[in-house]
Amino acid sequence: MIHVIASIEIKKGGLPEFIKIFKSNIPNVLKEKGCIEYVATIDVPTGLPPQELDENTVTIIEKWIDSDHLQSHLSAPHMVAYRENVKNLVEKTSLKVLREA
Repeated sequence: MIHVIASIEIKKGGLPEFIKIFKSNIPNVLKEKGCIEYVATIDVPTGLPPQELDENTVTIIEKWIDSDHLQSHLSAPHMVAYRENVKNLVEKTSLKVLREA
């Protein structure tokens, strides 16, 4: 199994629209072969050091059976459409693909 952490920096004021578009695509992703988990998260203030908060960042937490399924996900028609729908809302994206140590 692989874990994916995608950090998406959203342009100021665009978070509600981004979340709406993202959540509408979740059922499509969960139907994909190899998808175990796919969820958008936002920071929760806890006061715990060294927590860094960013109100304009959405962190996507994903689990996939393997990297082949992740690759298929990235080129799925609903993902192509999703990226087109959010392209004007996204400032920057970073990605970490991880496996158990």
